[in-house]
Amino acid sequence: MSLKAAFEQHPERRYIMFGGKGGLGKTTFSAATAFWLARQGKRVLVFSVDPQASLSDIFQRDIFGKGPVEIMPNLWAQEIDADRRIQAYQQEIRQKILDMYGFERVPEEIDNYIQAASAEPAMEESAIFDAVVDIVVEGSYDYYIYDLVPLGHALYYLSMAKVYDEWINRITRLRQEMREYEQVSAVMRRQKTLEEDQILSELEEIKRRINTSSRVLTDRQRTAFFFVLVPEQMIIQDTLQAAELFRRFDVPIAGYVVNRIVPEELLEQEIPEYLRNRIAMQRRYRAEIEQRFGAEVLAQVPELERDVTGLEAIERLAGIMYGEGG
Repeated sequence: MSLKAAFEQHPERRYIMFGGKGGLGKTTFSAATAFWLARQGKRVLVFSVDPQASLSDIFQRDIFGKGPVEIMPNLWAQEIDADRRIQAYQQEIRQKILDMYGFERVPEEIDNYIQAASAEPAMEESAIFDAVVDIVVEGSYDYYIYDLVPLGHALYYLSMAKVYDEWINRITRLRQEMREYEQVSAVMRRQKTLEEDQILSELEEIKRRINTSSRVLTDRQRTAFFFVLVPEQMIIQDTLQAAELFRRFDVPIAGYVVNRIVPEELLEQEIPEYLRNRIAMQRRYRAEIEQRFGAEVLAQVPELERDVTGLEAIERLAGIMYGEGG
């Protein structure tokens, strides 16, 4: 099966992810796939959850932190600004403390804690994850193309739905136990108890959003994950290990795309010896890729002579990936 056939035979797949080690071409493949689908008349959003994202460079547009930006008819691109989202979290938490407890201002020790918690390394991943949930739940596009972070972070990202869900369940149980104490306290203070527990309602809404995103990520009908690799020994080994881990998280692997293949036709020309050696090395590892992944390899993309930036270069790459020339 080709990469093009993988899409044509499974039009129900709306959530497309390209993943692999950093620097292998995930972002360019995401952009080219989004371009190709948009040309088919589909409304497509390609977005990056990588803090070092380069969609702005590829599309030659300033899109970082600006929400969905229209690139061309049917195609929007988005880079998530985690820092801005963390700041929004901080302000939201402060406002809820003021509303819930009637403070005129947030106590200094609490504000210091909010600042410290926001500086934790995991907060960035949490902010990115929450932004992805927003995008997925909103559901106004035909296709969503994820440009995932490198593999190690991607596994963390993909597992966060389960972690969050378990955490929310525990907090919800604790909150339900606290309600009776709060009601007694309110009566003692002669205050009216709330008809609806706002905290519980908010926790349930968070849980609903997370479960929606989690179902999407592991839905074999609607989701396809493509690994990007190159014909090198370490990359092949890393990809095999990562694929096994992804299967444990029930992420549906749809196939593999091999990138940066030096064309063997160059052997007919006068080329440096190191390039001949590289072609010979790639020949060995391409044979290993064929042996290990076989029919799951859906496309093989040559080493290009220049970076893929701008719509013309993206169109050319899309033609190569989806068998339409270029």
